[in-house]
Amino acid sequence: MTKAEREEMLRVKLQAMKRYENELYAAGAHYIGGVDEVGRGPLAGPVVAACVILPEDFDVIGVDDSKKLSEKKRNELAPVIRERALAYGLGMADEKVIDSINILEATKGAMRAAVAKAEKMLLERAGAGIDHVLFDAVTIEDLGKEQTAIIKGDAKSVSIAAASIFAKVTRDAMMVEYAKQYPGYSFESNKGYGTRAHFEGIEKLGLCPIHRRSFLTKYI
Repeated sequence: MTKAEREEMLRVKLQAMKRYENELYAAGAHYIGGVDEVGRGPLAGPVVAACVILPEDFDVIGVDDSKKLSEKKRNELAPVIRERALAYGLGMADEKVIDSINILEATKGAMRAAVAKAEKMLLERAGAGIDHVLFDAVTIEDLGKEQTAIIKGDAKSVSIAAASIFAKVTRDAMMVEYAKQYPGYSFESNKGYGTRAHFEGIEKLGLCPIHRRSFLTKYI
């Protein structure tokens, strides 16, 4: 496949991933937030959610589910998404919150915070609020916004995909920094997921402050 052919394929994919947004624009929405999270499965570190509001004419090719992209590509796209977005916000829940209220509720809390921060930025920049929020598979109670949950939304909606990249790059950078504070668990490579090197670190060193105790009860 030539470079031109690949770029054309990515343009076609981008248009397909704008279907949900375009339907909402046609129905009268102006500002659509896409929301996704990263970090529900790891044994350590926070869960991070992002909300991204893209312009209707967003045309950056290559945006996709962060899990389908290389680290290099995610790091290239994240600053472009921030620059082109009308507004964005991040929400986080650390290991203490996760252990106290469970990972699902912690994730929803992080998502609410991300939406609130993105809306605050949007109000400052455009003088308007979010009209509709697209979530990857979840419904957030008491959000106060029209919302749609899309199964595998990070692969079907460009706004959710952009949020997944933003959240992933943010969390990965945090885990690299945590690796410097808590060496021996290979956080720089596993990002807190349960790899062999991570479990070997736990066996040797025990749990560190950012471990999720509710995920690791046998080690308490």
